[in-house]
Amino acid sequence: MGDYSNGSSNSCVKIPEIKFTKLFINGEFVDSFSGKTLETIDPRNGEMIARVAEGDQKDVDLAVKAARKAFDHGLWPRMSGYERGRVMMKFSDLIEEHVEELAALDTMDAGKLFGAGKAQDIPGAARCLRYYAGAADKIHGETLKMSRSMQGYTLREPIGVVGHIIPWNFPTTMFFLKVAPSLAAGCTMVVKPSEKTPLSALYYAHLSKLAGLPEGVLNVVNGYGHTAGAAISSHMDVDKLSFTGSPEVGCLVMQAAATSNLKPVTLELGGKSPLIIFNDADIDAATDHAIQGCLYNKGEICVAGSRVLVQEGIYEEMKRKLAEKAKSWVVGDPFHPNVQQGPQVDKKQFERVLSYIKRGKEEGADLLVGGEPSGEKGYYITPTIFSDVKDGMQIAKDEIFGPVMSLMKFKTVDDAIQRANATRYGLAAGIMTKNIDIANTVSRSIRAGTIWINCYFGFDCDAPTGGYKMSGFGRESGLDGLYIYTQVKSVVTPLHNSPWL
Repeated sequence: MGDYSNGSSNSCVKIPEIKFTKLFINGEFVDSFSGKTLETIDPRNGEMIARVAEGDQKDVDLAVKAARKAFDHGLWPRMSGYERGRVMMKFSDLIEEHVEELAALDTMDAGKLFGAGKAQDIPGAARCLRYYAGAADKIHGETLKMSRSMQGYTLREPIGVVGHIIPWNFPTTMFFLKVAPSLAAGCTMVVKPSEKTPLSALYYAHLSKLAGLPEGVLNVVNGYGHTAGAAISSHMDVDKLSFTGSPEVGCLVMQAAATSNLKPVTLELGGKSPLIIFNDADIDAATDHAIQGCLYNKGEICVAGSRVLVQEGIYEEMKRKLAEKAKSWVVGDPFHPNVQQGPQVDKKQFERVLSYIKRGKEEGADLLVGGEPSGEKGYYITPTIFSDVKDGMQIAKDEIFGPVMSLMKFKTVDDAIQRANATRYGLAAGIMTKNIDIANTVSRSIRAGTIWINCYFGFDCDAPTGGYKMSGFGRESGLDGLYIYTQVKSVVTPLHNSPWL
């Protein structure tokens, strides 16, 4: 297994200066009301990167007040969609001008691969902004065919002040999946990035101001979930919530929304996604998709294909190929261009993943490869594959959020469907087969929000994503991801002496 300088980069990447560490409220960077700060840690070595302002209830109140003023009396909701789109286009241009610095911030803060950040995450954020900038002047209502002598139509109006609570695994991607469509709709917002990974969100706040976003439209409050996040969730002047995280916290967010002002909530709450590989699949392609599906972003991805179900005719060959791939997987400093897997986001997550590996051994799963920490410092874990995993084992049921694969054998199509659905989650699934009838049957039978056939991670700005069951509800991306930030209003007037209805 490869290893590159865990904890200190040998590449020629320039580590950026940390420029923004305060809260961003009403267009300005400000200290928290309490003066408190929190540490953000580099998972490559466990050392502090910087201290950032720690917001709480009073800071959230100030941010919501600014967003409310900007929505009720400000320019942003009253601009044409075309004008909002132009500002968003400028925002996306500024992101592209700072790709390297932004990618480096997410690498330092979250342990993400620097090369992937430069090639995918940061350019993807600019594309997301441009997609919704183009949609901003195409938010249409409908003309209604009334059954009485009336003229009716609908309007899609911005929903108001939105609270966005962002996870730590994709700080940039999740920021813009929420911020871009709500900006296009004409909303104002308060964003709480994860306390583990706040640095890029603050940089985006700075760029939004340079792009010409009016003050109060985008506010960023760093802080902990139980303080800042809870304050946003229960705030009486927040009109809509969007949260990505665990089912347990999602339930608390929804409860707070219900017991405050009954604000609508969009929840994306993780998964335990199956990748189902049939006997007729291209084995080499299936192996690549299985490895990438489980190990990409060190397994810290909500749609990770962590349950790999392989039909019995090719199970042994797949097991051998997967073990070979995992053993050659390069773990190390995410700034190094040859590295394929960086560190888990922090010590807590590192220890959590190792505890599940220990549990898998205790439950009797066969440890095929990996299962150990890697390197002398930092939060690195070797790619881990358990084979002959049973459905009832904890490693097959819980979202581990680490580089841990559960390899399972199935017999028939019906068996695969039943076992794929034997989970409380329903976020995504993959199907590998050359048989279109099997692909159609299985894709329609799995209760999950996204199905990828002969591919994995087939994300696109135009393709909605979201969950069934405990994976949450509501959709992000696509026009569905825009409409959740709008309200539908019916407008009806009487018709007098019309020759037709």
